[in-house]
Amino acid sequence: MTQKEAYNYAKEQYAALGVDTDKAIETLKSIPISLHCWQGDDVGGFESEGGTLSGSDGIQVTGNYPGKARSIAELRADIEKAKSLIHGSYRLNLHANYADFSNSKPVDRDALELEHFKSWLDWALSINMPLDFNSTFFSHPKANGLTLSSKDKGIRDFWIEHSKRCRKIGEYFGKEQKSACIHNIWIADGMKDIPADRLGYREVLAQSLDQILSLPIFKEYLKDSVESKVFGIGT
Repeated sequence: MTQKEAYNYAKEQYAALGVDTDKAIETLKSIPISLHCWQGDDVGGFESEGGTLSGSDGIQVTGNYPGKARSIAELRADIEKAKSLIHGSYRLNLHANYADFSNSKPVDRDALELEHFKSWLDWALSINMPLDFNSTFFSHPKANGLTLSSKDKGIRDFWIEHSKRCRKIGEYFGKEQKSACIHNIWIADGMKDIPADRLGYREVLAQSLDQILSLPIFKEYLKDSVESKVFGIGT
């Protein structure tokens, strides 16, 4: 069976259910999909040379495969190649640990500024690929277990400040690219067992999110989402 024959067969099956596949495909062409930057380097990022994923449950990545991107330039080249081969309209979801420190002194995540992502924005505008953004709550010494739900105020405040800065950076992305940046707060906090104080951790997490989201933002430039992966103390 050829590809076209297979499609026509599927088209008939969907039509029996009242679905017009041709119309669905045309609609899909106008809906941009946000590619994950980390699919090119296993979430290593570029905070330090040879960065690797740690402290994050729930991410399935491709392993230490030959030829994976070792630099921002190589990752961008891989993304451009993928974009040229995949039909449709695309955005790029960028994680905060992909900051570009090539022209500035490296800073910790609670001190990130727009300048650390300016080259990403310039590149994205040049290839017409709007940016979305992710705060990065893993692969960090202060992400050994709990972050926004930590009862350690120092740990919690660090990550609250990090996410506030990410929201401001994402807001600027949205303004410059004339398309709202989706800022995703991906929370990997949790325990595999059942803690005695489940409510307490939830309350701390809610308070942290309230502080993050209290930062005034132009909603036409930034739209927030919360993706919680809270085990044991979660939903």
